Amino acid sequence: MKITNVHSEVYKWPKAKPIANGKYIYKDNSLNLVVIDTDEGITGYGCSWELDDKFVESMGKKIIGEDPLNNEKIWDKIYVPKFIGRKGDSLKNVSAIDIALWDIKSKVTELPLYKLLGGYREKIPFYTAGGYYAEGKGLKELQEEMEEYVEWGAKAVKMKVGALSLQDDAQRVKAVREAIGDDVKLMIDANSSYRFYEAIEFSKLVEEYHPYWFEEPVSADDYDGYRKVAEKSLIPLASGENEMTRFGFRDLINSQSVSILNPDATCLGGITEFVKVAAIADANGLDMSPHGQQQVHVHLDCALPNVTLAEFYPPQYDSKIYEAFKNPIKMNSDGTISPSDEPGVGLDINRNVLDKFRIK
Repeated sequence: MKITNVHSEVYKWPKAKPIANGKYIYKDNSLNLVVIDTDEGITGYGCSWELDDKFVESMGKKIIGEDPLNNEKIWDKIYVPKFIGRKGDSLKNVSAIDIALWDIKSKVTELPLYKLLGGYREKIPFYTAGGYYAEGKGLKELQEEMEEYVEWGAKAVKMKVGALSLQDDAQRVKAVREAIGDDVKLMIDANSSYRFYEAIEFSKLVEEYHPYWFEEPVSADDYDGYRKVAEKSLIPLASGENEMTRFGFRDLINSQSVSILNPDATCLGGITEFVKVAAIADANGLDMSPHGQQQVHVHLDCALPNVTLAEFYPPQYDSKIYEAFKNPIKMNSDGTISPSDEPGVGLDINRNVLDKFRIK
């Protein structure tokens, strides 16, 4: 089998209402795909947060003619820091290419990715991420939103902090805990909004509401800041959605400050690198709850033993999440989700749904 063509496709559609976390405003949903064709008629799909057409084209030329099953060889061929940089958008493009290769490998073996990688479980508990800032959303509206997620079946919910004063955000955390009760896990996510001393102060304000984790309290690169927060806070720290490569995760783990890792295969280097990160984490006794594209990550969640909780946006959150894909995630009645048993990583799209939203 040989690779015959590599190209990108980008789709974008507006959110019903813009949302914001502690630092950014999001007005659109997007799906950024790398598509790899082969001489045997099997097509692989990969994705990432961002894609660069020129980069995809350049990398595509380097791997045309290669056997797509040789993912380690291809990863090493396209990840050359001297020419593309060590992290950032270039690695996101590498990640998308690598995911597409694994999609091909899964289809060749006629196995869903989670079984190809080990098949540790067939379903996993999930949390729904919400609690974003939005115009007109007060404490009452925030409570109603979180109550709705629980009604949908979530046994855990996550909310944003970091955009308001420490005291105001602490009141938001209190309101959510009162709304969902003590039996539902509550995570808080600052998206790197604080200095270490602010994060310490905020953790003291909300410890009584027993958050399950405090995600990205400080800059993703501030390992020393994480250590300082971890020494003073009773809340387990989580991080990793902005970390890249196994070496970055090695250094984050060595800080001995983070209890739960949030790796994202679409930016850290793809599935090839993700599996290595998972092994390093497991060897250090750390659990994971991956961040990002749920169609892909539900397979990784179910493949590996040290993943404990999946991030999941149900169809009620955004119907396009389901309509866009041929094999969407299965939502179970017991507060768990399952990947499709169809071969692949889950990114085969319904073009009749997405074509009108294609921008590239």
